[in-house]
Amino acid sequence: MHRKMAEEIKQTKKTEVRTEKKEDKVVSDKPKATDNVKSDAKVETKVEDKKEEKKAEKKVEQKKISKKSEAVAKSMLGASLKQCMAISNYIKGKKIDLAISELKEVINFKRAIPMVGEIPHRRMIGPGRYPIKACGMIINMLKALKGNVIANQMDLDKTRIVIASGSWASRPQRSGGVKAKRCNMILIAKEVEAKK
Repeated sequence: MHRKMAEEIKQTKKTEVRTEKKEDKVVSDKPKATDNVKSDAKVETKVEDKKEEKKAEKKVEQKKISKKSEAVAKSMLGASLKQCMAISNYIKGKKIDLAISELKEVINFKRAIPMVGEIPHRRMIGPGRYPIKACGMIINMLKALKGNVIANQMDLDKTRIVIASGSWASRPQRSGGVKAKRCNMILIAKEVEAKK
């Protein structure tokens, strides 16, 4: 008796489990809310991918720089105006690499910058000095000018420093006998064809 009842209970449990599984299958055939979320997420990712592609195309378009006729470098230097004017007169009309190498020679006391006024004479050039601090600052400006020449797609061998000038900048505050100097410098390079 007990055995028959136990077997009947087991069979009813098995049939209940089977019906539950069938119901689960039927429910799973219907589209779930999570499926809609997944499809929405796929659509959103596709839209985001398209937006990123458009941004990348815009960046590529912005990076295309047309060839320019001149390159400019400007800076405010903490150097003497007199020295900056003498150096700018010295490097005007030269190639950028040549100007950098000659100013490095000035720093090593192998070349003097010609200057006007009651200044001691140097060998082979007359009155001149070795403005080391100002030369170091102008070398950095020349390197920046060289980078601008390359960025503007100009031919580095044909470019010459056409304009190099220094002018007064705003005077710094001086207190306690501190000597402070300030000068505006501008360098402009252009492509110059060789004279026949």
